[in-house]
Amino acid sequence: MREQLQKDFDNIIKNLSLSQRDIEIKKFYLDNFINRGFPNRREEDWKFSDLNQIIKKNIGDLSFYSDYTFTNKVDTSVFVDGLEHNKIVFINGRIEKIDFNYEKKNQIEIIDQSETINKFSNNNSLSDLNNAFTNKSFKIVVKNGYQLEKPLIIYHTTNSKIWSKNINLRLDFELDKDSSLRLIDLFNDTSEKNFLNIFYNFNLKENAVLKNYKVDKFENKNIKYSFNNIEQDKNSISETFILSSGSNFFKNEINCNLNGEFSSAFVNGILSLNNDKHHEIRTIINHLTENTKSYQLIKSVLEDNSKAAYQGKIFVNSEAQKTDGYQLSKAILLNKDSEFNAKPELEIYADDVKCSHGSASGSLNEDSIFYLMSRGLNYHQSRELLINGFLLDVVEKITDSEIKNLIKNMIGIKE
Repeated sequence: MREQLQKDFDNIIKNLSLSQRDIEIKKFYLDNFINRGFPNRREEDWKFSDLNQIIKKNIGDLSFYSDYTFTNKVDTSVFVDGLEHNKIVFINGRIEKIDFNYEKKNQIEIIDQSETINKFSNNNSLSDLNNAFTNKSFKIVVKNGYQLEKPLIIYHTTNSKIWSKNINLRLDFELDKDSSLRLIDLFNDTSEKNFLNIFYNFNLKENAVLKNYKVDKFENKNIKYSFNNIEQDKNSISETFILSSGSNFFKNEINCNLNGEFSSAFVNGILSLNNDKHHEIRTIINHLTENTKSYQLIKSVLEDNSKAAYQGKIFVNSEAQKTDGYQLSKAILLNKDSEFNAKPELEIYADDVKCSHGSASGSLNEDSIFYLMSRGLNYHQSRELLINGFLLDVVEKITDSEIKNLIKNMIGIKE
């Protein structure tokens, strides 16, 4: 793999107008990745998965270079119907469309950062890989006091032109004081056997509101890793919702730093898996000042040989008095071959806090199924009704009614 990495890295450098210093920085991260390799079970954050083995099993040999000079036609059939929205379209890792037609142009700033090295670290080798190979990067700034009229949907699409590729993406978002953004990450893959490595950075100023919905619903054989870093100032709110079910493997990580007083973070997620899929959610909520709040609810429904894992940590430093932190994960295992792992953590250095965590897993209640069947439903209908009721609790946490209805339709929840 070392020779392939070096060859692909040289091709990337040829296509970027970087200074010698920036090339050396990228080379530094390349060497870091070569020395560390893909994450594996020896690392605590990856104790439930070995990404190196997952890639070997599902993909084989990876190529780390894509020719981003080749344009792709935007397939409008993938666009969400019935929801007016702004768009950013990635196809095979290349940005093909940026459209904020519903917004006031002077209130949105789009900054091309492709020729700037923005070092991104989350203490695992995938950040090194991203720093070394990211080809195109943008920063989107929502100006002071502006609240977007319509949601922004980022379409992550791949097509049959790529195979066994590593795609590295990065976007930065800055929400100025009193601004707001509704963001949907929608993964729609028609390619097979690629590895997407995605890094987002969000900077929320005072009173800013971010609502981020990450949707991996459509069946595909790709492997994905997504890391979201969220920095929050005073009175800011972040709401993250994850629907994870389509890819062979997907790990979502959320790192949220509550830096300002009265800031709050909400993370809710659904893992709905079948066949041999393996998905994970890992969260770290850092309470770094007084009067901050976090709430996390993750629910999983697993069948066949699928595996899911949730690692959630609430950290409260010594200055973060009056912290309110809640964390809960629940899983339903529909057969004996499915597997759920949980690692809830509390690390608290303040004495005036209200924090709790918990995890539970089990099967569907057979008495409940029998009761529903006695009322005229068949076995399949009874099971579906109980599963929908189990998941509805998470979906109802979505505070945006438009997007809540969209997610319900995707899951097939009927009330």
